[in-house]
Amino acid sequence: MPARRTRTRGFAVCVRNAGFLASLEVRKLYPVVDDPDAEMHDLIRVIDESGEDHVYPARLFQKVTLPSQLQRALRLGS
Repeated sequence: MPARRTRTRGFAVCVRNAGFLASLEVRKLYPVVDDPDAEMHDLIRVIDESGEDHVYPARLFQKVTLPSQLQRALRLGS
């Protein structure tokens, strides 16, 4: 079975990791995965330390706007 390609949409900084110490690092930038259903429930889907996408409470993150060139560079590096 081919690996599915996850579509990311921007980045978010982890501002707290209470309850998720092994999965999230405070002050680290995480790719955000587009998930409208999660957003409707105040959740955010990010690619975490496991390298997989998981849903977390949105209050743990702050979305950031980065210049296009920087976003591209970060995506290529992951």
